[in-house]
Amino acid sequence: MARYIGPVCRLCRREGAKLMLKGDRCYTEKCAVERRAYAPGQHGQRRGKLSDYGQQLREKQKVKRMYGLLEKQFRKYFEMADRKKGVTGEVLLQFLERRLDNAVYRMGFAANRAEARQLVRHGHFRLNGHKANIPSILVRPGDVVEVIQKSQGITRITEALESVDRRTIPGWLSVDKGDFRAKVNTLPERDDITMAIQEQLIVELYSK
Repeated sequence: MARYIGPVCRLCRREGAKLMLKGDRCYTEKCAVERRAYAPGQHGQRRGKLSDYGQQLREKQKVKRMYGLLEKQFRKYFEMADRKKGVTGEVLLQFLERRLDNAVYRMGFAANRAEARQLVRHGHFRLNGHKANIPSILVRPGDVVEVIQKSQGITRITEALESVDRRTIPGWLSVDKGDFRAKVNTLPERDDITMAIQEQLIVELYSK
């Protein structure tokens, strides 16, 4: 499977926004977007104004990179959202938010989504009492996610929980830090997604 293994801060600079790919580093003065607020590459500081298509493409790329997905998988989520009742763009974001790896990150068990995906794949979590190692599982209201007992001492998990208050836990989730357990209260709403995303541009791009 193809995957990006280059410097992730370069992706944030290319999209001109913090994609929170480096965890706590994104909150410090070391953040690449803060230090060099222009696109990477030889001509990064001389890029002109984007066309309508360019804006749509960049928005799609930004959200893909934010959630760590490739084109085929991202397109699949869009097609699922397009078939479902409701505003397509908002339903798309809801699907992305409901992924298990994203839920683990939002709950505070990981510093970023890439770390959450790795922890899920390595079998450190249970979903409703059963081992869950597929990052793309969609969580539902009432689901309970917990760190398995032998993994509760892992430094990455404990450090992430200690710093979760910096980014806050969204209202659709509730977390019990002491028991390393979290519950999905409701489906995520559009207001729960605080990142600057213009989902309508993605809908316009795929609807051409």
